[in-house]
Amino acid sequence: MAFSVYLDKTREKLKEIVKILNSRFKYASVLGTDVCATNYRADRNTAQISDGRGECGFVFKMTDGKIFYEYSVSSLEKSAKETAEEIFLNCKKSDESYENVTLKVPSDEPLKKSFSRESDIGDFSDSVAIDFCRKLKDDIIASDKNVLNAIVMLAPYEVSKIFISANRELDQNYGWVNGRMVVVYGGERTVMAREGWYSTNIKEVMEVMPTLKEKLLKKAQKLCSAKPIEPGVYDVITDTSITGLIAHEAFGHGVEMDQFVKSRALAKDYVGKYVASPITNMRDGAASTLSAASYFFDDDGVLAHDTQIIKDGILVAGISDLTSAMELGTEPTGNGRSESFKRKAYSRMTNTFFERGKDKLEDMIKSVKHGYMLFETNNGMEDPKNWQIQCTAEYGIEIIDGKLTENYVSPVVMSGSVPELLKSITMISDGFNVAGEGMCGKGYKEWVYVSDGGANLKLKVKLA
Repeated sequence: MAFSVYLDKTREKLKEIVKILNSRFKYASVLGTDVCATNYRADRNTAQISDGRGECGFVFKMTDGKIFYEYSVSSLEKSAKETAEEIFLNCKKSDESYENVTLKVPSDEPLKKSFSRESDIGDFSDSVAIDFCRKLKDDIIASDKNVLNAIVMLAPYEVSKIFISANRELDQNYGWVNGRMVVVYGGERTVMAREGWYSTNIKEVMEVMPTLKEKLLKKAQKLCSAKPIEPGVYDVITDTSITGLIAHEAFGHGVEMDQFVKSRALAKDYVGKYVASPITNMRDGAASTLSAASYFFDDDGVLAHDTQIIKDGILVAGISDLTSAMELGTEPTGNGRSESFKRKAYSRMTNTFFERGKDKLEDMIKSVKHGYMLFETNNGMEDPKNWQIQCTAEYGIEIIDGKLTENYVSPVVMSGSVPELLKSITMISDGFNVAGEGMCGKGYKEWVYVSDGGANLKLKVKLA
């Protein structure tokens, strides 16, 4: 897999445009993006290949010390001078309401570097990928007469991005593959169950997914007989997916610092204060671990970070894009992300997770007299302004006298106050897993890839 030939050809022209813009603004930069993405999908009746979330274009970002401007174009057909003039005329409009506004200008530290991560995506043809989906789908259907349908999907994508400012010239190239199996299963009731695998290499995904078939079918069988949970407050052990859901909803959007600018997040008033149990530590960052949201620099040209959000139960920092950091007078954390070159960059999560603890998972389960272990993220919601969350797990398994039973409940909804939930954490496992093919929106739009997870948690929470 190689860096985009197209973007490489635009490099000198982009430098020229940025140079002209810098003569009219206090800061100017450009991000060029070329993403190739394909979706392969097979079910009982169909097999199809479709375009994924690919894109190709450029976004220019400028500030005059009062306002940040962003201007996108899908091509560079005009000359550098004509393009710069078009950007200037469309962006630089007088507005007296900003006369008394001052904004910190980005420091633009000098750096020239190319980044890459090896991937084998380019080694596999469309026919190989779709044949894999067909064959695995057929195998799942043939394995159990109660399988009503099986869906197998592969979604590889390759990313090339170039960033240029007055003093910086960066480019990056990497790939990622999301693989998923879904089964529609008929028993006491009809249910859906899923399994997936994710990697930088499509070969690994193709090797691992077939080994998950039996786990998938067993889960579907159990879910058919799952009962509703008796609502109440329980001791709970989370699998790493539910740990990630809590991290994502409790301190994900709530510490995106563009929400601090707008005073839309209560977390702004709790920096430096206890918000969780003293054994709790949480991080976010594209450089924190390797998953679907890992990159080398963000859409503002800020290098990927590993940001400590909670340290020994204390909220120590949020995550920011360039614009919110300049407005707040802080350093950007490499979390400036946009849905595409056509959209504005916002403060967005990347890999968000709770750090390892010192406890063994088996000891955590043994410590529960009566409660549940919860599995698999379904969905979640949060209210950053009032710090309430609602998280839905696909299923739970009842724990009685320190042992997992065969009693499944589904679905299971956790709800409550973020500080109360996090302060109830009493044990954290020494295991660790971050998974990601997740898509996260800001509100109802602005979708980007995220991942989450961490260690298993023991906590007390309201379930329904």
